[in-house]
Amino acid sequence: MKKFTLINKNRSRIKVFETFEDVSKPFPGIDAMMISYGCVYKKSSKPVMKGSRVETIEAARKEYAELLKEGWKKTSIFRSYL
Repeated sequence: MKKFTLINKNRSRIKVFETFEDVSKPFPGIDAMMISYGCVYKKSSKPVMKGSRVETIEAARKEYAELLKEGWKKTSIFRSYL
């Protein structure tokens, strides 16, 4: 599974979209997305993750599309930290 990371125009906030697997079920399914969000204080340092939430795939896709319209960009800068 790929993680999709978006960063805002000011390069101060990030959001990470990844599939959510419920390990409490005997057969975990992929029917939800976990969206983690955080702040970036320095480009060269690890971002500070503030929290996360689980959304339906449809809601996560809608939020992802809205963020792209607002000017957020895909990034892989923080892949080694996350």
